[in-house]
Amino acid sequence: MPRTAGALATAALLLPLVAAAPSGEQSAAPSARLQGAFSAAAAEYQVPQSVLLGVSYLQSRWDGHAGAPSVAGGYGPMHLTDAATALKAEAPHHSHGDEDARGDASRPARVPEAELPDASELPARLRTLTRAAELTGISSEELRTDPAANLRGGAALLADAQKKAGKPLSAHLAGWYAAVAKSEAKAYSGADDEATAASYANEVFAVIRDGATRTTDAGQRVALEATPAAAPDAAQLEALGLRRAAKGETDCPPTIACEWIPAPYKEFGEGDYGNHDKANRPEDQSIDYIVVHDTEGRWDTVLKLVQDPTYVSWQYSLRATDGHIAQHLKLKDVGWHAGNWYINSKSIGLEHEGFLTQPDTWYTEAMYRTSARLVKYLSKRYGIPLDRQHILGHDTVPGPTAGTIPQMHTDPGPYWDWQHYFTLLGKPFHRSAGPSGGLVTILPEYDEHSPEFTGCTKAGEKCPAHGSSAVRVYTEPREDAPLIKDIGLRPGGGPSTIGVNDLGSRVSTGQRYAVAERKGDWTAIWYLGQKAWFKNPKKQPTAVDAAGLVITPKAGRADVPVYGRAYPEAAAYEGTGIAPQPVSALPYKLLAGQEYAAGDKTPGEYYFAPVFDTSGHKVVRGKDEYYEIQFGHRVAFVRAADVDVRPSS
Repeated sequence: MPRTAGALATAALLLPLVAAAPSGEQSAAPSARLQGAFSAAAAEYQVPQSVLLGVSYLQSRWDGHAGAPSVAGGYGPMHLTDAATALKAEAPHHSHGDEDARGDASRPARVPEAELPDASELPARLRTLTRAAELTGISSEELRTDPAANLRGGAALLADAQKKAGKPLSAHLAGWYAAVAKSEAKAYSGADDEATAASYANEVFAVIRDGATRTTDAGQRVALEATPAAAPDAAQLEALGLRRAAKGETDCPPTIACEWIPAPYKEFGEGDYGNHDKANRPEDQSIDYIVVHDTEGRWDTVLKLVQDPTYVSWQYSLRATDGHIAQHLKLKDVGWHAGNWYINSKSIGLEHEGFLTQPDTWYTEAMYRTSARLVKYLSKRYGIPLDRQHILGHDTVPGPTAGTIPQMHTDPGPYWDWQHYFTLLGKPFHRSAGPSGGLVTILPEYDEHSPEFTGCTKAGEKCPAHGSSAVRVYTEPREDAPLIKDIGLRPGGGPSTIGVNDLGSRVSTGQRYAVAERKGDWTAIWYLGQKAWFKNPKKQPTAVDAAGLVITPKAGRADVPVYGRAYPEAAAYEGTGIAPQPVSALPYKLLAGQEYAAGDKTPGEYYFAPVFDTSGHKVVRGKDEYYEIQFGHRVAFVRAADVDVRPSS
């Protein structure tokens, strides 16, 4: 996140403090009241309004989330943390021992052995609301639920941090750098290391320089006027006494800070080891994917898990409060995270602190932005296209074999804002063709699109209404029609549900599908070998037209098999001493007359690495080639020899 630190702003560039809102503020238009509350809080605690707005934007994008806590237990537009109230004890999504995160039958699946930390041990960065209550005299309940009070609490924390840094409460923007970077209560940034504190503060100053305007989730219009000359005073960090985080073998862009917390590569006995595999990527095999996960657990819990030498690993973890990044593996090595060995071998895994089944526990802007900066860097370095067929959610990774489909994970789930994420990546989704383009890109308006889900807290119980990236698909163009069935998820043919973890009848923002038919406000796409309908009204569309390449069975073929991994043919293993891996078809068929959006064409590959000694590790590459396709909610693969490729129009 850090930009190169600039010099001190000159006196001529200083911004005056904004005066308190006039006495008639209560009569102001409802959509302007939050802006007035920012002005009043800034004036009361003598904090420059642009600093208060910048910090709030990086935490919440000025949203109040109706008093619901973030994934880090933060409340309101200033993200005042009270994790003891907001969060319950949890088990991270890799901690259950009921999955094979490695996804390769050449080794038995491992079960976690590390003892997870006590969830009641909360660091100071997760208890800032208590300090805000002490400084303002406002009750904790009011700070959690009243946006204006929340802003006052945030302003008080910033002013307190400024005083403790020995700096005046002035209009001098650069003079607030230390207060933004770190306070005693770790309010903003929440960091205890110098690099992360600088990264966070630099990102806040970037927001101030660029400016921002948006309508919040409560319909409040808020604006931060751009101040291009705003520059941080990086020299202030030296007086904060922050630790120097171990950079170790981290690989991150210069604009963000990373800490090296390695996942151990350890042997336990003959042929038994964990928790990742040594490799030599991209020299021996390309890195084609980035997999977005959520942790289903708090930061300290997740770090303990990835340091368990007996179990799983991934490349990066991202913290919610400030976007801090910990790297655990060298990028050349293969993590055990996605549940599909082919995808693991060719991907980088990112774990984001968060909870799929708690829709109101929102993701912070700080984490979205840091993640986007990291992904842009990795994309450029390895030539990974920024689209939904290469930037995968864990929920779009296919099961490698038929039997693994029901075990595959569903994070980051329907509440991850893919549109906002790709906008930060510089690749926002948009209409790219006319109605005859032949494809659609799924694109609901996140804040206004709230499909019903169940099972967030109890099976069958409705989840809170919330913005979502997910769109539901039906067998007919009506909302009371049966949902599309997924025979892989339910081999017995049972119906799909609206459960928050049920992916059998769901598409997601940014995914592309071939159009099968249109009827009024409804659009049909080809999905899991079926015609699937979703509501797509002109007044509030859930998809936009697109064009590209599509896959269809070769002429004369009634159907072709679909695969969850692109493994080479048996002949490719001849002379290697490696037993051929089965090219196992999934229980789906791509039928004649159907079309699916085409992704990359790739040779069949298998990374043989079943033992601790790396001398025998080898990449087997075949002559068979595969196309990746968007087949259902998850991606899949088909043999190039089985299909034809043509423009979608």
